[in-house]
Amino acid sequence: MTVTSIRHCHFLFIMLAQLVFPIPQKDDSSKFQTRFVSCKQLILIGYRGSSIFGSHARSLENPNSSKSHSKSIHNRGSYCSSSRNSGRSSHCIVQRCIAHQPSSVVHGGRAFISSASASSNSIIRSRISAAGFYADSGILRRRGVLLVPKVASDYRNQSTSVDNNHVNEKGFEQIYIQGGFNNVKPLVIEEIEKSGNSVVLNGSAVDLDYFKELNEKTTPQEKDERVASEIEKEAWKLLRAATVTYCGSPVGTVAANDPGDKQPLNYDQVFIRDFVPSALAFLLNGDAEIVKNFLLHTLQLQSWEKTVDCYSPGQGLMPASFKVRSVPLEGTEGEFEEVLDPDFGESAIGRVAPVDSGLWWIIMLRAYGKITGDYTLQERVDVQTGIRLILNLCLSDGFDMFPTLLVTDGSCMIDRRMGIHGHPLEIQALFYSALRCGREMLTVHDGTKNLVAAINKRLSALSFHMREYYWVDMKKINEIYRYKTEEYSTDAVNKFNIYPEQIPSWLVDWIPEEGGYFMGNLQPAHMDFRFFTLGNLWSIISSLGTREQNEGILDLIDTKWDDLVAHMPLKISYPAMEGEEWRIITGSDPKNTPWSYHNGGSWPTLLWQFTLACIKMGRPELAQKAVSLAEQRLAADGWPEYYDTRGGRFIGKQSRNYQTWTIAGFLTSKMLLENPEKASLLFWDEDYELLETCVCALGGKASRKKCSRFAARSQDGA
Repeated sequence: MTVTSIRHCHFLFIMLAQLVFPIPQKDDSSKFQTRFVSCKQLILIGYRGSSIFGSHARSLENPNSSKSHSKSIHNRGSYCSSSRNSGRSSHCIVQRCIAHQPSSVVHGGRAFISSASASSNSIIRSRISAAGFYADSGILRRRGVLLVPKVASDYRNQSTSVDNNHVNEKGFEQIYIQGGFNNVKPLVIEEIEKSGNSVVLNGSAVDLDYFKELNEKTTPQEKDERVASEIEKEAWKLLRAATVTYCGSPVGTVAANDPGDKQPLNYDQVFIRDFVPSALAFLLNGDAEIVKNFLLHTLQLQSWEKTVDCYSPGQGLMPASFKVRSVPLEGTEGEFEEVLDPDFGESAIGRVAPVDSGLWWIIMLRAYGKITGDYTLQERVDVQTGIRLILNLCLSDGFDMFPTLLVTDGSCMIDRRMGIHGHPLEIQALFYSALRCGREMLTVHDGTKNLVAAINKRLSALSFHMREYYWVDMKKINEIYRYKTEEYSTDAVNKFNIYPEQIPSWLVDWIPEEGGYFMGNLQPAHMDFRFFTLGNLWSIISSLGTREQNEGILDLIDTKWDDLVAHMPLKISYPAMEGEEWRIITGSDPKNTPWSYHNGGSWPTLLWQFTLACIKMGRPELAQKAVSLAEQRLAADGWPEYYDTRGGRFIGKQSRNYQTWTIAGFLTSKMLLENPEKASLLFWDEDYELLETCVCALGGKASRKKCSRFAARSQDGA
């Protein structure tokens, strides 16, 4: 086939496309430039693995999607250093990236940088000014802990394995025609005429209406699938646009990327808990680099000294969030320094330490290894040290008599005053999950064997405590209703001295005959009977509950669908506090008004956790029902953070639009339903080793022989 014939074929296809689907022509130089860059992008991707340009062509995500102005930064045009943070403590370490400005073309959130400009600024340095650190080939070391100032990896370009992320790319070297071009007869076009709704090619008429009918003849189901596909494409575009980069490498996603938000507050920061669904979406989509970078950078922030009013919390605390700040470099022109600025709670509303951040970090680390199969990350010395610091902080001795974790109000997803201080269910479920993750990932040796033993002991005690005392169903409520009080005995039935009058009137009529749930909180003389969705879902995912209890939670949600889901999944808590109760417990919080925000609001980000729980229990149709419900509104409503009113019909009055974990939660749910085998990598089955060491089996009293752990084994055996 001659070059002239190929050009004729190309011309024919262009003519047909313009005749069937006319493209409006506009005299707009910017449009022309955009198309030109798109072609360049195709060429760069097509020759990704080629050395025709002398080096690998690379693309970078938009460095920053926060409200502040940002500039494109390339790895080859930057150098990282470490110095003291004068604004904090003399022992704090600040990571900086001095960024030169290489010539680049930006299109669609990606920067294409010429190799010439990149190589001209190819400077990599390390400046160390912090006591206790020394430089060794660009690596920071301290007390045997490995700290890598630049964690961005180039493993895909250096790997010899097949890169599955580019299976669908249309690079020229990937196109194969059977038999080659020699067996293809050239198509010679002598004459093209257009008459009415047809085109005459060499005397043969081609009906254009036929092509239009092919486009229009689609069933309602096909139209729904096409709309759903467009919604997912929009969601992916928004998720990638929310990506934040540091030193030219992606390190997380902002909490919200609402272009109409003039006061982003801290929504332009990267939160650990908010990034979890984003991390899972990227991992399930085959993009692991951003998750690895996030885990390592937040790990380095863990070693910072945290001080609030001359007091520092224990080692191991992970930040709630961080922000990449870009400031001009003093004494230079055209150079900037990027600084990771973490928030450990000293800037948060209420100044509350984020207890759940470290738990989420460990859960995310396990998910990274399970999905990618790369366990080398969790085996690193610095990562192992980070795991130990978090778990030692959680397992530290105190005055508490219970195995549950004692925290203050606002220390988790519900980060405002909502009456959850004490032993909230959400923290206990995440704590149990993190303990199981830690036991899986810790390398056992002389330095960790005591910690592993403490983990096993705490897991057993915590599981027993939650299953026995937090579980609520019709039978348990009837028992509480008949409790005797002021019992002084080791054999007391009412161990927490709960007064039956605490049973709320709404619960008597609301609890179904079948099913149940874990109550929100338990302390001496206090039971919080509210239903908290996140804690109950993680009790299923982590097998904190027995199989019967896990099934009972989903039965309750199904039965009370109109209360817990209604028009938008899912209620963060139920029911809402109103009247005098709301005034006393929340302090008249104007954001947590009844059926809004944390006080009975509907949060779409809970969808992915609900999906994971449903798949584990073999009820994916329940998750599909919720996903379909959310799919009808989320994109049209601008991907809100939360919804208000009892049925979740209104967008939250203070809700941010384009909330990242709403977007990522939706995408993760869709991918889990399409690939349920991936979900099995993210949940836990019953641990029978814990059954053998259950604390209730240590005693010989009859009351302790009724442990739900033994019931769990009989249920699974049946």
